[in-house]
This record gives sequence, C-alpha cells and structure tokens, in this order.
Amino acid sequence: MAKWDNQKTEDLLAVILQLKNKAEAKKFFRDLLTEAELREFGNRWRAVQMLAAKIPYTEITKETGLSSTTVARISRWLQKGQGGYKLMLKRTANKKVVHQHHSTSSGKRVS
Repeated sequence: MAKWDNQKTEDLLAVILQLKNKAEAKKFFRDLLTEAELREFGNRWRAVQMLAAKIPYTEITKETGLSSTTVARISRWLQKGQGGYKLMLKRTANKKVVHQHHSTSSGKRVS
C-alpha cells in the first residue's frame, strides 16, 4: 500500500491552504468529494467534537451513523494521533463551531 504522506497529498494540502473562505471551500470540496464522502467527513468531525465533550459512544453512533469501530478509531486518533484534532478543537473553541445536540429521555433532540 502506498504511503499517504507523498507528493500527491502535499500538492492537495497546498491547494487546500489556498482556499480563502468557506464559500471557496464548499465549491472545492464538493467538486473533489462525493456527497457521501462529505457527509462522512462531517460525521467524523462531529464525532471528534462529541468525544471531546465526553459524550458516550452510543450517543455518538446514534447521532452520526458512524460505527462504534470508527468512533473508537477517531477516539484513538484524538488521544494519540498527530494532534490535528486537538489543534482544531482548540482553534474553533472560541468560534462557537461546536453545536451540542443531546437527546432528552423522550428521544427528542434539543440544541
């Protein structure tokens, strides 16, 4: 299997860093990725936020649709990865990017 850290990914990351705003990012990533891939990435980022908020795996899998195996992997990367998740959690903490959604005992979501 090819190493992920190669010239192709370096080129991709360089292009991503050229994006100037959310509108440009939406256009670029929608062209680059399928709708399913975008949803998957969004669900993974949501799982990171929920793990950081100490929300149980069962609630994370229920809200995101991710498997418990994927949530466990994300948790492992959050704790022992390269620090990217922690960096972005810290950077976005003051920008109200994290939206907490919890279910009540009746099953209704509250924001």
